[in-house]
Amino acid sequence: MVLEAIKYHNGSLQVLDQLQLPHKVHYDEVQTSKDGWQAIKDMRVRGAPAIAMVGILSLAVEIQNRLQPLQGDVEVAIQTIDERLDYIVTSRPTAVNLKNMADDFKKIIREAPKGIVQPDSDTVFNAYVMSATKTLEVDLRDNRLLGDHGARWIIDNARTNDSAGLNILTHCNTGSLATAGYGTALGVIRSVHAMDKLQQAYCTETRPYNQGSRLTAFELVHDQIPATLVTDSMAAALMHIRSQEGNPIAAVVVGADRIVANGDTANKIGTYALAIAAKQHGVRFLVAAPCSTVDLKTASGQHINIEQRAASEMTSIAGPVIQNNKLDLDKPAQRVSIAASGINVWNPAFDVTPASLIDAIVTEKGVITKSQSSDIFDMADVVNKATA
Repeated sequence: MVLEAIKYHNGSLQVLDQLQLPHKVHYDEVQTSKDGWQAIKDMRVRGAPAIAMVGILSLAVEIQNRLQPLQGDVEVAIQTIDERLDYIVTSRPTAVNLKNMADDFKKIIREAPKGIVQPDSDTVFNAYVMSATKTLEVDLRDNRLLGDHGARWIIDNARTNDSAGLNILTHCNTGSLATAGYGTALGVIRSVHAMDKLQQAYCTETRPYNQGSRLTAFELVHDQIPATLVTDSMAAALMHIRSQEGNPIAAVVVGADRIVANGDTANKIGTYALAIAAKQHGVRFLVAAPCSTVDLKTASGQHINIEQRAASEMTSIAGPVIQNNKLDLDKPAQRVSIAASGINVWNPAFDVTPASLIDAIVTEKGVITKSQSSDIFDMADVVNKATA
């Protein structure tokens, strides 16, 4: 069984409620752009590519079931879509994929009436829905390409014990649950495993929302990929000890929510610390993300808007009850406090890793590296090639 975060059929959209994983698989019905906004905001769906697709597809099903029967002219249809897209984009401000995809769809609906003798609202609505339907297929194809590019680069460039295979560390969740399938950074690990070059994948717990222990570990177990869970604070020690043992961590591979023009990368909080640890221990550090994650309008990471999350996400945690050392899934999940009452909380969802700490950026178009005389990447070059 392939894990699916998004189930879309003509006029129907269901998203996997990832807040209930790994203990319960439940899909929520999304019928409107407002439903899509709420699913993204609540983090029932997360991961930059998946966020973008759910946002776009939520409007597609709203068009099919509620807006299309309302006949109107082209301008009204365009204005209606524009307003809803602008609203959806406000759900998560840091991940750029949704904003980029929304901008692309605004162009698509403006091109649709051109050359049509008597265009109407259906001309615009049909163009939107037809393009939205293709997003899942395109994302899956790009993820497989990205995964293979990254795997080959690590095999050729990372430090390893050749006889034992590669040890690779990843952070947060960047697999099938964050995309249409296969994944970005986790897709690289999947490709290394498929090439029979993986010894062990390590995934961080990823506090405070535990995407690593809840989601990435779930995917790795599901796919029977050899894997070990560590807390975020163990990563540097893991790199040091494995190196001393002669069985080093070959690479750290992470995803991205926004890569700006110079290669500075916003990703799940804790990524910056991993990059510093990797540099100290001579471990290759890679960012894996599709070209849709690149934001050429932002020059450097200091200009990225970092989303702040609720204090409760850090001060409490939810999960099923354990009775006699066994999970009791018949009882509802319990939320418990894990912090002193009244303590102040700083809870940014993301941090920014400077390009100087990144060895390579992997996209569906290939692997980008810096010139020997530079600490930054030329992201415009790869994006322009992708759109040429």
